[in-house]
Amino acid sequence: MSVVPVLPSDDSAPATRFTTADGLQISPSLDAFIKSSLPASISPENFYFCLNDLVVNIEPRIRTALITRDEIQSQIDDYHRKNPGPIDAAKYEAFLQSINYLFPVPESVTVSTSGVDEEIATIPGPQLVVPVNNARFALNAANARWGSLYSCLYGTDVFGPPIKGPYDASRGSQVTSWVRKWLDDVLPLEEESHAQVTSYECEGGEMKPKMKQGKFLGTRETTTAKHFLLENNGLKIEIVVDKTTEVGKADTAGVSDVLVESAISTILDFEDSVAAVDADDKVEAYRNWRGLMVGDLESKFMKGEKEVTRTLNANKTFVGPAGESLEIRSRSLLLVRNVGHLMTTPSVLDKSGNEIGEGLLDAVMSVALAKFDLEKEARLAKNSPENSVYIVKPKMHGPEEVKIACETFDIVERHFGLPSNTVKLGIMDEERRTSTNLKACIAAASSRVAFINTGFLDRTGDEIHTSMEAGPFVRKKNMKAQPWITAYENRNVDIGLACGFTGKAQIGKGMWAMPDLLGKMLEEKIGHPRAGANCAWVPSPTAATLHATHYHRVDALKRQGEIAEGGNRSTLQQLLTIPVIEDPSVWTAEEKIEEIENSAQGILGYAVRWVDQGIGCSKVPDINNVGLMEDRATCRISSQLLANWLHHKVVTEEEVLTAMKKMAEVVDRQNAGDDKYEPLAPSFDGIAWRAACDLALKGRTQPSGYTEPILHLARLEKKQQQSLKLK
Repeated sequence: MSVVPVLPSDDSAPATRFTTADGLQISPSLDAFIKSSLPASISPENFYFCLNDLVVNIEPRIRTALITRDEIQSQIDDYHRKNPGPIDAAKYEAFLQSINYLFPVPESVTVSTSGVDEEIATIPGPQLVVPVNNARFALNAANARWGSLYSCLYGTDVFGPPIKGPYDASRGSQVTSWVRKWLDDVLPLEEESHAQVTSYECEGGEMKPKMKQGKFLGTRETTTAKHFLLENNGLKIEIVVDKTTEVGKADTAGVSDVLVESAISTILDFEDSVAAVDADDKVEAYRNWRGLMVGDLESKFMKGEKEVTRTLNANKTFVGPAGESLEIRSRSLLLVRNVGHLMTTPSVLDKSGNEIGEGLLDAVMSVALAKFDLEKEARLAKNSPENSVYIVKPKMHGPEEVKIACETFDIVERHFGLPSNTVKLGIMDEERRTSTNLKACIAAASSRVAFINTGFLDRTGDEIHTSMEAGPFVRKKNMKAQPWITAYENRNVDIGLACGFTGKAQIGKGMWAMPDLLGKMLEEKIGHPRAGANCAWVPSPTAATLHATHYHRVDALKRQGEIAEGGNRSTLQQLLTIPVIEDPSVWTAEEKIEEIENSAQGILGYAVRWVDQGIGCSKVPDINNVGLMEDRATCRISSQLLANWLHHKVVTEEEVLTAMKKMAEVVDRQNAGDDKYEPLAPSFDGIAWRAACDLALKGRTQPSGYTEPILHLARLEKKQQQSLKLK
């Protein structure tokens, strides 16, 4: 099992740890949190007993699974070395079956997941992913269930560069015209267009003018405004009429805004977007998850010269057509993503002094703190009215590892007195052995699974690492045009539909990685619901609001039915097509330098913030100064591509290091306005610099090509260095 070495520190010294009756050694800050922060129904002793049960009964199975990964990888490497050149598809597939890389495909799988909330089962829409250790971001995401379409169109690049300063009436006119046309498309009226409407009213339980598509749900009134609540494709729209505002005064019907349901669900991330390497980091993340489950999380920050306190939004109340009170949820349904099976944590040591699996600690803590929500009496005050806990599990390799996750949750549920299958599992289809065995993976979790999702970056990183010996891979910019990507995306949807996901679970698509280019997103991301996805990832509440418009244009559940009728669109052999290039000499020297500089800049820009400042996800300018959402998945693909090209002598180590030094100066300039930033150049000897170089030069030897071991070790070293400076 791969373990991150722990540097000596006061926190990790056994003498300062609390030792449980079962022999677990707990870091002081984590122990203090556990003893002060659990719901009354779970004692610290019960918590530790559950955790130790996992350490004794699940940890050995994880270790075996990780050894199996390494053994299979060794066999694949050996196969490619003995069979160079073009791949014989039939022979290759037979080989993968012979080493148990490929499992038998179950004839029929039908998921039986029950108690799934409507946000997962029947309301298609955007899904936010945010780091759980940032309270402000977490609250913004939880409150992103509703967004102002007017504000999001006005303040982004949809109609050109964003405008700062006083209200621009010309830009405002573009916004209102766009929204009126969109309303005509998704909520057409019987006799006129929304652009011609001079008044919205409610008469006899109906909205006037009358719609020929969509549903009128009710109204509410504030001091100066009247709100009309409508629904289309399961998603709600709120038209706000307020003639006292600058926008409302200029509108023929007095419409001052149009609000739309936006982030229907949100993943609070403990994994790729979080830099959590010790007990203090983990406690910070767990504390925020607790605050969200209790409902009392708050964040104070300065907005200009004024201190602002952000809390969770209250639900909205409307009056229905018959005069009944109608309560509408104002918060996104929250899921949590735990870490995968690989990493261990110095927060807890077993009785032999070994780090335990970080994912085991995450599982126990995630469910224990979610009991605050499960025990609430008011149904609509809950995160999950259906009394479920949603845990996304990343980086699993095949059905046996999915079984380990399910049995982990079995144990946690039993210890905490929860009904079986309270914990719903999200399967990240981002590792090659999961993609090739997806139906078997779903079968292994058929009573729990509530989510499958594709992820281009991690999946590409594993594609490169798995087939490292097959030859030099194509350039990153050409990767999405390769046959395996199309097969990967199609099969994820087709298999999910064949297993009965419609109306029970989410089939998701990946992240829009350019948070400043939302005009382009508005043009392109409609492809996700058209492809049969009933959720897709977005990087911000603003992006969620804009992406929500796509689910009104496309009935995602109806689209799933159409796709299911057409049968499978891709084959396993297409998925197994390895995207290598037969003759890398076709690349010019300039093209090769461009590729390695692009990858070097991405690795450096991400690693320097991760290591020096503990920022697990941020908008990092690329080589062309386009802000990209970077996390460990983006770092993984760059690391693996450089490792692959080095291994096949497409480039030399000297060329890579030259590119790294050149790009370090670029990254330094891009971060010049950050007071906390520590330059990489000209010394080229800092901890972050060494970590970035290791990611490029040692990527081939990292387990499954993951970046976590290198980054965690570097961050631990940096934290120790910072601690010594403070002393």
